[in-house]
Amino acid sequence: MAAGGWTYAALAQQVEVDPKSVERWVNLGRIPRRATALQAAKALGEDVHALWPALRQARPARAISPELVALYEQRADIPVSTFTDLMAQARERIDILVYAAVFLHEAYPRLNELLTERAAEGCTVRIAIGDADSDTVQARGQEERFGHGIESRCRLALMHYRPLASTPGIEVRTHETTLYNSLYRADDQQLVNAHVWGVNAYAAPLWHLRRHEAGGMFDTYAESFDAVWTTATPVREEG
Repeated sequence: MAAGGWTYAALAQQVEVDPKSVERWVNLGRIPRRATALQAAKALGEDVHALWPALRQARPARAISPELVALYEQRADIPVSTFTDLMAQARERIDILVYAAVFLHEAYPRLNELLTERAAEGCTVRIAIGDADSDTVQARGQEERFGHGIESRCRLALMHYRPLASTPGIEVRTHETTLYNSLYRADDQQLVNAHVWGVNAYAAPLWHLRRHEAGGMFDTYAESFDAVWTTATPVREEG
């Protein structure tokens, strides 16, 4: 008010309140009604929340996201059929972002056949696995107390997926990024396996998302996949 040459009476007249009200705002820290506060802030050329921080309203938290289908305490709580059934239903795209996730091939030996079938039906399949020789993969092994096991599993995953590299509609790449979440997308559904420092992926939480028309978490993870994919290196079939 001092900087703008405002008196109590002048500001009171501008926002249509009693001058004593303005005096109480200044001297006693009283907070005006929101509508009045907005008028006063506009007149003063200031941010209303800078003048009265107490008027800042936090966005109410939603108890349940419309995108959340299910939340699991551990990935191990979910049957592998949950993953493969989603892939079998895919019509447009399948995206997999992991370091290894060899549990899929171990529990479902037909995985490559399933992915080949989906690609033959016009589904775009993108698979990104960890580069076993990268610093990030080796660091993850130390953090999860898995030692060099994670590197071995990345190489095993590459062995499983490499035969798909020449299949039309399927592309396999290796990446060196820090894996904050493993992602398994089938069209508008996605399984997100969170990673927790010092915990193996099978013991970390997983949430099942279905894309909402307004966007949200699903799109955030989908964009994350795309960002990693652009940095990844294509895998060529041996021979």
